[in-house]
Amino acid sequence: MRGADPQARRRARLRGISGEDRVAELLADEGWLLRDRNWIGGGGELDLIVCRDGCWRMVEVKTRDPEDLDGLEAIDARKQRKLRSAAEAYLAALNEPVVEVAFLVALVEGATIRLYDDAF
Repeated sequence: MRGADPQARRRARLRGISGEDRVAELLADEGWLLRDRNWIGGGGELDLIVCRDGCWRMVEVKTRDPEDLDGLEAIDARKQRKLRSAAEAYLAALNEPVVEVAFLVALVEGATIRLYDDAF
């Protein structure tokens, strides 16, 4: 969004917040407890952090208009490194049992939400 006009950036940010809200609600309906949102540390940001029975998911939400490129393309090797670094920092500060950790990618495209567990 760099170089985009301020209105376009604002619309994209609001669309992203809405997507995160929808994914958080869906995961809560599936029994996941939202532990953190937009956590910044370790050189990256984790959109949502959820847990259930000692299993943790670091959730990356990509909200796109249906005609846009696939959101999975935006999670390249550089982005994955930043997410891993952030997750390591989060878990290092966590004083709770961890049975399992994985990255979950949530693609929000219009009315559709697609979840990719253990995405990378």
